Amino acid sequence: MKPFFVLIVVCIISNLILLLLKGEMDILLAGKVGLAVMLLFTALGHLLYTKGMMLMLPDFVPFKKEMIYGTGLMEFIAAIGLFVPQVSRTTGILLIVFFLLVLPTNIRANLRRINYETATFDGAGPNYLWFRIPFQILLIAWTYYFVVR
Repeated sequence: MKPFFVLIVVCIISNLILLLLKGEMDILLAGKVGLAVMLLFTALGHLLYTKGMMLMLPDFVPFKKEMIYGTGLMEFIAAIGLFVPQVSRTTGILLIVFFLLVLPTNIRANLRRINYETATFDGAGPNYLWFRIPFQILLIAWTYYFVVR
């Protein structure tokens, strides 16, 4: 839920700052800024909550710690790539693929009641999926609208 609020609040604040500085809003830029800050926020989570995020991965996945650090690094690089004109669209497409690929892991984690922040099994559980799955769809649509198209 925190990434959702980061995405929306940063987008709104970015638009207000652009309005103050340029005299007009730039929804496309604000949408990219919101997405980038949300990616930086979630990338930081990979460093802070590595142990809990490792629990999210199925047993057959090797090098769990490295996988968590690697996906965090990918999110960090993607946040930057959104603003590099030569790779922005490709970054957006790859982010959409990434959002699709991590959805099963998020579903699995919720079904197992994993609390990635505490590395325990007292998380929100399956009811959280009523938020998580629509949020993942929003991320895909957001990335398409603000970056890819």
